[in-house]
Amino acid sequence: MSREVLLLEPNYRNKYPPMGLMKISTYYKSRGDNVCFYKGDLQQFAANLLCEELVRLLFGICPDMKWRRLIPTLFQYIRYGKTADIPKDEIHKNDLTRDDADMLIDQIREYRAKFKSKDYFVNPRFDVVCVTTLFTFEWAITIDTIKFARQLCKDANKVFVGGIASSILPKEIEEETGVAPIVGILNDPCVLDADSDVIIDSLPLDYSILDEIDYKYPATDAYFAYMTRGCPNKCKYCSVPKLEPKYQNHIQLQQHLKIAQERFGEQKNLVLLDNNVLASDCYEKIIDEIVACGFGKGATYIPPNPYEIAYKNLVAGINDRAYIRLIVSLYDRLLSRCDDSKICKDVSIRDELYKKIMDTECDQIHTATKEAMLELHEFVEPLYKKYAYRPIARQKIVDFNQGVDGRLITPKNIQKLAELNIRPLRIAFDSWKTRRFFENAVRSAAAAGLTDLSNYMLYNFDEEPVDLYRRMKLSVDLCDELHVTIYSFPMKYHPNDNPKWFRNRDFIGKKWNKKYIRAVQAVLTSTRGKIGRGKQFFEAAFGADESEFHEIMMMPEALIIRRFEHDQAKRERYGKVASYANACDALTDEWREMFNALTEEQQALAIPIIHSNYFSNADIAVDNMAVHEVLRFYQIPRPDH
Repeated sequence: MSREVLLLEPNYRNKYPPMGLMKISTYYKSRGDNVCFYKGDLQQFAANLLCEELVRLLFGICPDMKWRRLIPTLFQYIRYGKTADIPKDEIHKNDLTRDDADMLIDQIREYRAKFKSKDYFVNPRFDVVCVTTLFTFEWAITIDTIKFARQLCKDANKVFVGGIASSILPKEIEEETGVAPIVGILNDPCVLDADSDVIIDSLPLDYSILDEIDYKYPATDAYFAYMTRGCPNKCKYCSVPKLEPKYQNHIQLQQHLKIAQERFGEQKNLVLLDNNVLASDCYEKIIDEIVACGFGKGATYIPPNPYEIAYKNLVAGINDRAYIRLIVSLYDRLLSRCDDSKICKDVSIRDELYKKIMDTECDQIHTATKEAMLELHEFVEPLYKKYAYRPIARQKIVDFNQGVDGRLITPKNIQKLAELNIRPLRIAFDSWKTRRFFENAVRSAAAAGLTDLSNYMLYNFDEEPVDLYRRMKLSVDLCDELHVTIYSFPMKYHPNDNPKWFRNRDFIGKKWNKKYIRAVQAVLTSTRGKIGRGKQFFEAAFGADESEFHEIMMMPEALIIRRFEHDQAKRERYGKVASYANACDALTDEWREMFNALTEEQQALAIPIIHSNYFSNADIAVDNMAVHEVLRFYQIPRPDH
C-alpha cells in the first residue's frame, strides 16, 4: 500500500534547492509512495489540506457544481473566517432546495472550525514527514517547522530531520522538538526504511518537486551535484568536517546527468557543491568526466522546449501536481506571446487559444486537470513551438560553487580546470596570511585564460578589520594588473555550533566590535554585497587607503550609506561612480572635523560608546559637551533602501 509522504523545507530564503529532499523524493517514489513537497507559510499549508478535503466532500454531495472555481474563496474562509468569503450566492444559484444549500454552507463552516481547532493535527494526513534544515541562525523557523511537521505525521517514528543544522546541533534539535535528527549524509542503508538497502545519497535528484511550490530558487536552469564529498582540511571556522566527515575522492556524475537530462531536459549550468575538489586523487578524471558530460570549454546547447518536457512528464505521471502547475504557467506565457503583434500577427489565434483554455478551465492551477490538458495538447503544442519556444544556442557553464582551495592551485591543475566552461572560478581568501597563495592562484588562473573570478572573504574571525581591507584591495589591484575580473564577497563569520550563538547572528569576534560589523554591512548594502573590478569604485566604497578605511569604520552609519550627499570632497573625487543629491550640506565634513578635534581623554569616552553601536539618549549621556555633540551624529536615522 502506498504511503503519503510530505517533504518540508522551512520558509527561509535560500539560493539552492534542497538536494537531500530531492533524493529522498526519488527514493519514496521508487517505492510507489505519493510524495508532496512544500515550502511556504505552514498555516497556509494546513488551510490548503483542509480545503482539498472539503472540495472532495462537496463534490460528493453536489457533483454538478464547479467547486474548483471556488477553491480560492473557500481557502480564504477556512484560513481567515470572514463570513463574506462563504460562496452563498454561487451555492444558491444551483438547483438546490434551501435545506440542501444550507447543508453545504454548514459543511463549509465546519471546515473553518476544523482549522481553528487544528484538526489537521488531530487527524494527521501523512505516513512519513521529512524536514530539511539549513543554517543554524534560522533556528526559530526551523524548530517551528519541525514541531509542526511532527504533528502532521501519523507515526512520530516516521518524522525524519536532516541537513546542515541538524548535523551541527543534533542534541539541541532533539531537546527542542523531540525528534532525533539524522547526522551527516544519507550514505547508509536502512535509514528511512528498515527493509531498504538503498543508499539514498547516491540517488538522482527529483527536479520535478521544485515546480510544486510558489517559491523560486535564485539558482535555476541547472544540474546540482557533488563529485567529491568532504574536505581533508580541518579549518577551525568550517563545519564541513561535521557534515561530511569522510573525504570521498570521486562520485560518479555522468549517469546522474543522463537521467536528469532524459527526464527533465538539458540544463544550462552545472553547479557542483564540492568543498575541495583539488584535494582529490581523481582530480583529472573528474575534469575529464565533466568535459564528457558536455561542459568543456566553449560548450553550448540549445534549451529544450519546456512545454514538450512538461507534457511528456505529465503523460508519464511523474508528478501531476508539479506539471499541472507548470503547464498553466506555460499557457500564460504562450498567451502573452500571442498577444504581442510583433510575434503573432493573427489575432484570431490568440482568441481561439484563450477560449479553449477558459472552456477547459485550464487558466488556473486549482481548476486545471490532467485530462483537460491532455485534450488541449494537440492544439497547444504547435502554437507553443511556433510562438513561445526560442531554440537559441547558449553557453553551458560549470560552477564549483563552494570554491577551490587556492593553496592547492598549481600551473598544471589550473590548466586542467581551464578545459571547462567554468565561470566564475571561485577561490577562498579567508586570511591575509594566505595572500601569497591567493595571489599565486589568481596569477595562475589568468595565465591559463581564466579571467572571470570571485572570492569569498571571511571576516569577524581572528584577524583585524584592516586585514579585510587589505584582502579586498589586493583583489582590486590584481584586477587592474592582470586585466581579470574578481568579485569579492565578504562573509561574516558566525560560530554555528556554539550554544550561545546558534540562535542568532550576534557573534562579534575578539578583534571586532558591533560598530565595525555594522559599518562593513552598511558599505556592502550600497555595493549589493560585493566588491568588483575598478579601483575608483573600491576606494569610494571602502577608502583609498587604510586611514580612510579606519575612518569609514568609525563613521556614523547614515553617513556611510549617504556619504556622497554630505561630503563635498568625496563628491568631486568620486562623481563618476556615485549618484547623489544636488544639494550638499557637508554633514560628513562637520562630523570629521568634530571627531578629529577630540582630545585623547575625550576619545577615551567616545570610542567605547561608538564601538558598542548603541546611541540612545541614555547611551550618549556623557558630561563632556564635545563628546556629546560628536555622538549626536550617530543618532541620524539610516536611510531606507
